[in-house]
Parts: sequence; C-alpha cells; structure tokens
Amino acid sequence: MLYSMQYGRPWPLGATYDGQGVNFAVFSANALAIDVCIFDELGSRETARIRLPACTNDVWHGYLPHAKPGLVYGLRAYGPWRPDRGLRFDASKLLLDPYARDIIGDFIWGDEHFTPEASYPGHAKTRDNATIALKARVVHDTFDWKNDRPPRLSPADTLLYECHVRGFSKLQPLLPPELRGTFAGLGHQTSIDYFRRLGVTAISLMPVHYCLSEERLVNMGLSNYWGYNTIGFFCPNPRLCSGFGGLSPNDEFRTMVQNLHAARIEVILDVVYNHTSEAGDAGPTLSFRGLDNPSYYRLVPRQPSQYENYSGCGNTLNIQHPYTLRLVLDSLRYWVTTMHVDGFRFDLAPVLGRDDNGFTPNHAFFMAIAQDPVLCHVKMIAEPWDIGPNGYQVGNFPKSWHEWNDQFRDSMRRYWVQSASRFPVASGHRGEFAMRLCASSDLYQRHRRSPSHSINYVVSHDGFTLHDLVTYDQRHNHANGEDNRDGHGNNLSCNCGVEGPTDDPAVNRLRQRLQRSLLATMLLAQGTPMLCAGDEVGHTQNGNNNPYCQDNTTTWIDWFAMDHDLLAFTQRVIALRHQLQPFANAWYSGTSDANGIPDVAWMNANGTPLHHEDWHRHDMLALACLIRSPGRSIHPVLFLFNPTTGPIFFELPRGHWRCVLDTSHPQGTTTLPGPTDQPITVEAHSLMLLQQQPQRG
Repeated sequence: MLYSMQYGRPWPLGATYDGQGVNFAVFSANALAIDVCIFDELGSRETARIRLPACTNDVWHGYLPHAKPGLVYGLRAYGPWRPDRGLRFDASKLLLDPYARDIIGDFIWGDEHFTPEASYPGHAKTRDNATIALKARVVHDTFDWKNDRPPRLSPADTLLYECHVRGFSKLQPLLPPELRGTFAGLGHQTSIDYFRRLGVTAISLMPVHYCLSEERLVNMGLSNYWGYNTIGFFCPNPRLCSGFGGLSPNDEFRTMVQNLHAARIEVILDVVYNHTSEAGDAGPTLSFRGLDNPSYYRLVPRQPSQYENYSGCGNTLNIQHPYTLRLVLDSLRYWVTTMHVDGFRFDLAPVLGRDDNGFTPNHAFFMAIAQDPVLCHVKMIAEPWDIGPNGYQVGNFPKSWHEWNDQFRDSMRRYWVQSASRFPVASGHRGEFAMRLCASSDLYQRHRRSPSHSINYVVSHDGFTLHDLVTYDQRHNHANGEDNRDGHGNNLSCNCGVEGPTDDPAVNRLRQRLQRSLLATMLLAQGTPMLCAGDEVGHTQNGNNNPYCQDNTTTWIDWFAMDHDLLAFTQRVIALRHQLQPFANAWYSGTSDANGIPDVAWMNANGTPLHHEDWHRHDMLALACLIRSPGRSIHPVLFLFNPTTGPIFFELPRGHWRCVLDTSHPQGTTTLPGPTDQPITVEAHSLMLLQQQPQRG
C-alpha cells in the first residue's frame, strides 16, 4: 500500500483517527527528523516508513489519509548521539509512542534495545530492534457508559482498600476460573458483594498502567508483579485482562469501573509518573530516551550523560519541562474522562513537585492540577517521599491533597506491637499516639488542611502483611534473589516469642489480639483509613516484606485459608465507623459545651486528666479518650486503650456506658451484660470502645 503523508496538525499528541484518516503528532525539541513506521496487523513486519513532514513548536506532525483504527506503528527519531550533551538519538531503535492508547507485542529483552556507550560523534553501528520492540495500535473506540456517575464520596464515607488486581482474585474459588486475577474478576459481582459486605468504599488499585519487568528479574525467572515500572501511561496492562467475551483491555477495565460505580465504590489508581522502565544511563532505548532524552528526563547538571535518580530506578521524569508536564496531565485526564476513575495515588510524589531548588507545593504541576476543570474534582493522594535530597515531605503537600501518613503507621506499631516485643527497637508514648489518633494535627492543621487529608494505615503493600507484622522479627526475602538484603530492615514488628508459624496457643492468641487492636485503631481513628487487601483475612507472605517480584502464592490471597473470625471482626469495626463516626472531620480544641463536656478529653486509667509530664512517660501507656462531636446527634464515645502486658482497670466518666467493641474477643463482641457506670477491666494488648447511653427521664 502506498502512503502519502500530509501536513496534518500538531494536536492532539499521539495518533488520532478523525473518520477519514489518522493524524500523528509527536513531541521532540531536539530531533532532526521523525519517521512513522507502519507494520502489519501482528506487528511482525514493517510495511512502510514515512517521514513526518512538519514541525510546529517542537511537535512533529503529519496526516495519513484513509488510515484506519487498527493501524500498527512505531517511531524512529533522527539526531546526534552525544551523551555528553544529553542527546541519545539512535534511529536503529523503534520507539513506542508515549501517547499510545493500545500497545501490542510481547516485549523480549535483547541486546538490540541497547546502544553501546561508544565514543562520539560516530558511535558503533547498533542493531535494529523492530522485531522485538513494542508497537502502538491506533484506536477509536467507544463505550456505552449508560448512566455511570462517579460516586464522589465525602471524606467521612471514604474507606480505602489497597488492592492488587491479580493478587486479590487469582485464588478466589467463587469466581469463574477464566476471570481470576483480572479486571473482569475484580468487577465481578462476587468481588463487589465482598467489598460491600466488608464495608470499604474505594478500591485503591496498585499500578495498572502498561509496565515492563526488569531484565534482571526476567533472567531470574521473576517479574515485576507490583507494576511500578511504567512504559505506557495511557494503556491498561493487558496481563491483567481476561479477554473474556472478546472485550479489549480498555473495555474490560471500563466494565470493571462501571460495575464498581453501580455499587457506589470508587476506583483510585496508583500511578507512577516519577520514572519509566528505560532505567539509567546504561538502560534500553524504548521510547522517551530516543525521542528527546533531555526533555523527558532530569539529567545531572554539568554531567548530562548521567540521570538524576530520585526514584531509585535509574531515572527521574523531568516534570519541569512543559511537554513532560503535559504528558502527565493528559494521561491523568484520559483516565478520568475516558476510563472514569475517581482519583489517583502518586508513587514517590515529591518528584512531581521538584524544581531546581527542591520540592515546593507551589510547583507548576500542583498549580495545573488545581486549575484543571477535570482534575480538580478527583481525589489526589500522595506518597509524600522520594529518595532525593529533602525527599521526606509528609504534611507539606497542597491543601487539596491527601497523603499517606507513615507517622501514623509507625506510631501505631510502636504503641501496640513494640509493647509486646521482648526486644523493642523503639518505644512510643501517649502524646505521640494521641497525636496520630487525631489525624496528626501537627502535620495538617498548621497548614489549614482537614483531618481527612491524613491517610491512616498500619500496613500497605510495601512491607509485612498485618499477619506477618506480629509473626516475624526479621524479613525473609530470599526468594527475591538479593540475598535477603532488599526490603525494610526496621519494621517495628514482633514475632510474639516464636519466629514464624507455631502451634503454641498462647502465642497465636497474642498475635490475633494484636492484629485486632491494630485494625480497630486504624479503622476508627480520625482521618481517612486505608486497609491493605488480605489483612482482614490473615493473609501471610511468609515473612517476605518486599514481594514486588513474586507473582505467585506468596502474594495471592489464599481464600481457603482465611481467618473467618478476623474477617467478621473487621466487618464489625468498619460498620461501627460508618455508624458512629467516632471522630468528626474537624479539628478538636478541648473546649467544653454548656454541660461542661469537652469535645475531646484525655485521661489516665484512674480517670484523672493527663498533664504535660504524663504525655511523655514511656512507663505509662494506658489511655482513655472521651469524644463529643459538636453539632452531631451521636452520643459521646469513650476509647480505652491498654497496650500493656496485663489487664488494667479503667474508671469511667459520669454516666452509663455501653461497650460496643472489645478487641480482646475474637469478633470484637463483649461479655458485659449492659450499660454500666462501674470501673471496667480492659485486657492486655486490647482496646474498648464505649458509647454513652441517654438518661431516661
């Protein structure tokens, strides 16, 4: 077939079908020329190579009349190979369009993807990689969303469930086998019924963008299971698709979102805009590096052959460049408008807010989000740290952003887990615990942000599971092939006396109680709770606290081995959160109402108020917290916390109190006969939640 490329237009970026042909638009500020290479429908044979005829404001463009959706293509960029100037053009490399909406081919690692670091200006001739490179396919699809509407849940109603698409349902026996571990499995009625019974309201999906497994992992027979290694920012990962019913990956993802929305469950995507899978200066040339290396990546000043590495993965995207910023914003808008997602969790988010002087909440990226008519309405969640200079930025993101709060995580672990350890590596105190329980006002209130901006979690995908947190003192990551050197070394964990599984009933009872107390504290605390999938059923990774490369039963939830009591307990606590909402989404001041009852009051076990010196004592950890939420009809509630190794008697404030939760019991129920005004015994390593009963006239 003969192709005649017309001038076309420089927007939108990517390949766009208009009903009569396809317009190509590719950014490169430094290329001398760019070709579009056309392939057969399988992507195995190049059938034509056409030069883009025009360049407008650094966007190369052309229009191909009569071309249709389904056209398979790649790009070749021409320019100098001068790593000393940051330029890494190599026309022997077929490049993936950064705006590809559909990616075909099974990526194969080979020497063809690499350009040797030979002496410039004329480096050694390299091999063409077209036969094993990924290609893009032109799409023009539509989807019947029917009456789909985003749930747009209020902060008070939001309860996040961090989940891996594959790991959640790969072993789910109630699902059809062909749907397990896929978008279709997650959006199946069986999964949705589970989410509703559990009580979660937003599914925070680990990365679903098109990603690659590092060559090192592939050579060891492993894969990048977590997916934090993106190459296609507009494509769902086809390895998470079933293809059942002939649905494309896009349509299977959208059907999942549609089904979850119908159940009023939001979908949050974990996105990785801090680096790409092209790695560092010795990495492959797959897309961005070959199109415009110094525009897409942050290079070391005065050493442009080297990459800034704030991600730990070899490269860092250059969000300061307007076209890289545009790429990120276009991708985010695409997932909101075309795929209907409800928000994003940004991996290593400080990277997105870095200028030449470091992180700033006034970065152009944050300003662009705030004024964007699409993106300003969706949930934005930051992982507020990276590995660059001053990379720890918890509490410093813009007002509208939520943040993973690792200070909550560590405080809860110190308070509950370390108190049960024979060899504590850290110790908490009541002041720290109370501060984190009340949404970390030291981090968020001072910046006039609301309590909901603190994402409270005790466990995430990164680290021990909840079960393993109280089962192992040491990480057991040998299967990862790094001699057990990877993963966190300081986990604030406790094996309760035995490393790993045991038949000792006393050890197992302690482990179960600690899990319940941690879950209850996290789910009932002020802020936005996040539950890690599988923790509610006792999922174990056998002590592996960094299973990023374990696409197997290590990470897949074993539904046959579920802890039914723990699941029932979690459901009970979540129901109590939705029913009582013990903490309001407003800051507490300690001021009293007309009856002399403060909005929040902190007491010792004997009922006396805590004074300044009491907050910082490490030998007294038991604590009571009385909460009266102004302007709400909910009766006051009382938390009683006992992280110590023995039972403690608590004096109760005036009134009659009914126990609604007791973590010393397997399902959180209580043996108390009814409302009481008498002292209550709180068992070791447990908490109670009580509610005041109205006075009868």
